[in-house]
Amino acid sequence: MTFIERVVATAGFAGYSLFAPGTCGSAVALVIYLLLPPLTVPVWCAVLVALFLVAVWASEKGETEWGHDPGPVVIDEVAGFFVSVAFLPQSLLLGIAGFFGFRALDILKPAPASQAERLPGGWGVVMDDIFAGIYVNLILRAGLYWFGDSLPQLM
Repeated sequence: MTFIERVVATAGFAGYSLFAPGTCGSAVALVIYLLLPPLTVPVWCAVLVALFLVAVWASEKGETEWGHDPGPVVIDEVAGFFVSVAFLPQSLLLGIAGFFGFRALDILKPAPASQAERLPGGWGVVMDDIFAGIYVNLILRAGLYWFGDSLPQLM
């Protein structure tokens, strides 16, 4: 792999963490999310499509280098986290809830996320995280619908 491919696949080398590389990759995504200005719907769409395509590409490169669903490849966690908070009001509270929810559902892999891992190459690496992100996004939306007025306004 080239240097750039490694940087992308490992989310700035977070994937090389000796402790919980997936969590470290998700933490990188959380920091990026918190540093971004609020995104419009068209920008969110572009970000998600770009992240998805880059994640599949980088995951393919990582599998060629390190084998099936390698630990250092955490760009899939970045893509999944961004799906979990996509099109929601941007806040510290939702970012943190998205982070913990995404990590939990990425680890638990409820169906069909677990089946998505069987897809070939980078698709399997990325799709389980996309499903986890979708689940979390729906949970956060439900929480906002039911409890939105009583949640503290952070950021």
